[in-house]
Amino acid sequence: MLRNETRGHDLASLRRLNTTVVLRALHRRSPQTLAELATGTGLSRPTVESALEELAAHGWAGEVERDEGERAPGRPARRFRFRVEAGRVVGADIGLHKMVLLLADLGGTVLAAHREDIDPELGGAARLDLLRRGLEGFLDAHSVRRDTILARCVGVPGVVDSGGTITSHVIPEWSGVGLGQLLTDGEPGHMPGHTPGHTLVENDVNLAVLAERWQGAATLAGDVVCVLTGHRVACSLTIDGRLHRGRRGGAGELGLLPLLGMNTAQDALSWKGARRTGESEVAALVRAADTGDPRALAAVADFADRISPGIAALALAVDPELIVLTGGATPLGGHLVPLIEERLRPLTLHVPRIALSTLGGQGVAIGAVRKALDQVEAGLLGGPAA
Repeated sequence: MLRNETRGHDLASLRRLNTTVVLRALHRRSPQTLAELATGTGLSRPTVESALEELAAHGWAGEVERDEGERAPGRPARRFRFRVEAGRVVGADIGLHKMVLLLADLGGTVLAAHREDIDPELGGAARLDLLRRGLEGFLDAHSVRRDTILARCVGVPGVVDSGGTITSHVIPEWSGVGLGQLLTDGEPGHMPGHTPGHTLVENDVNLAVLAERWQGAATLAGDVVCVLTGHRVACSLTIDGRLHRGRRGGAGELGLLPLLGMNTAQDALSWKGARRTGESEVAALVRAADTGDPRALAAVADFADRISPGIAALALAVDPELIVLTGGATPLGGHLVPLIEERLRPLTLHVPRIALSTLGGQGVAIGAVRKALDQVEAGLLGGPAA
């Protein structure tokens, strides 16, 4: 009896392994025919068919309908795909001045977006409540069933350790708080035993560099330094294409070192000149700099002076291929990049290429979507064959 039970257990494990292999192949490339899946996975055709039946029953795979204009002779080969619509992920960016929310399918396509400004004086508890209500209202507005949300990731200003606990100098009330657990506990229908990690929390500039590697200016670079500019300046980095967080999540946080001047760099962008109705401070500064206004050009030069020593320190420590400027001050890039390059020359062995983010104000939230997708894919595809 024990031998039969063991054999049954082994067969069940083998079926799970085969199903995972087929799912991974479809996730990597869709659609594929049965023959292509069998060749690519090394499994027999009946084994692939059995795995596809199981995946279809759980909603992860589906058969692709033949185009009406398709008139190939003979019986057409059946094609199967990974169903990106089988689930959803949410990426969020909540900082001192704004909240950005993105809803995406399992292929990473953004289906809905929301942005709202936040009072920078809002306290930590009220800000957390705002995030909770914002997430629920966002999903309700788009009629999203909660059981289709497979992962959420929230970007926050502060160092986040591997357990999701925050050390924040921007929102001091969040220091020492396990924000991910608080958000998970607050989910409608949450039950004891809910899988930990359903709501992930990550440092915002770490997510920004993930977004640049995924969809932005750094898709072809491995060693990258990302500089988040705007209401504060912070840095993150990837090494060999992987996010480098450090032992406690604080790698690249040179903005905390007063000696380098990054902690006050945002003061240089304070623009007291004329502003049009509805125009932001940075937009007005850009417009003035574009017209050659000496005060605006001096402000941009001051900002470059303040952030360049920190960038130089990271350039010497990491020797990156690329430096990406992202965040609120990116519109100043046309004026800013040449100034930073000029200031780096006497400070570094060589000046890395400097690029501007093209992701706009959604960079951190896009990185949060990427991290949430990574969580889902690790669960779906991280079977015995991983």
